[in-house]
Amino acid sequence: MPAPSAKSATGPAEARPPASPPPPLHPLLIDDVVRAALQEDLGRAGDITSAALFPPDQTAQASLTIREAGTLAGLDVVSTVFRLLDPAVTIARHLADGTTVAANTPAATLMGPARSLLTGERVALNFFGRMSGIATLTAAYVAKLEGLPTRIACTRKTTPGLRLFEKYAVRAGGGRNHRFGLDDAVMIKDNHIAVAGSIAEALARVRAEVGHTVTLEVEADTLEQASEAADQGADVILLDNMDLETLRAAVSRIAGRAITEASGGVSLETVRAIAETGVDVISVGALTHSARVLD
Repeated sequence: MPAPSAKSATGPAEARPPASPPPPLHPLLIDDVVRAALQEDLGRAGDITSAALFPPDQTAQASLTIREAGTLAGLDVVSTVFRLLDPAVTIARHLADGTTVAANTPAATLMGPARSLLTGERVALNFFGRMSGIATLTAAYVAKLEGLPTRIACTRKTTPGLRLFEKYAVRAGGGRNHRFGLDDAVMIKDNHIAVAGSIAEALARVRAEVGHTVTLEVEADTLEQASEAADQGADVILLDNMDLETLRAAVSRIAGRAITEASGGVSLETVRAIAETGVDVISVGALTHSARVLD
């Protein structure tokens, strides 16, 4: 692909920088995942096509161009792909993660051995397209709530092995993360309540076992459960699959005694109406399990 012009290398006029860019992912957290992806693609003999076509000393230049409008995430991962594959590859980034861009915007320019650029191309694009797709979808949900205090959060419905990258992409899109794993916080769901016998009993049991700094969240399917969870001192109450009228009533009953979170039946068409019920957070599994890869 042709390299971007000198003018475009500083970023296009249409690019909108992030209001609050996410902290970068630390190499210690991402190297192993990227290394495994490269090993999977290299197989037993490496890129036999590029090795046969190009001598080791042939160099090339490539442009990483965003073909459709969207929000970027994963440039650190792209850099990691080529750093692990061949340190001779240099990358000049023109934009930052969290930037919203128009179509046909160059995000980075890469230079180095042709073999290495072509060998790492697919792995880098797999990560970058997936993460940018999540950031783009998240940004669309966040935009729907402009002017409202309600926050958009993701869930644990992530691709196995890629949770760190996908939750980072949500933050790049302006969203928030729910718990990262099962050890982050207590979340008492409907099946836990069914086995324990009641919300009160479930909360009593976890309080006897977990540390005092652990957040306690309870899922409520009914107004009665929402009231019980608030009465028993839950920190967060997940209002699951409630219609708008029931959500408003639940928020009123909880009356600020706990953070309220709505989940279930959330789409770009319904998210603002859900936020207008007064809930503090809306969790959306689709951010990570249904985002389309950005081209």
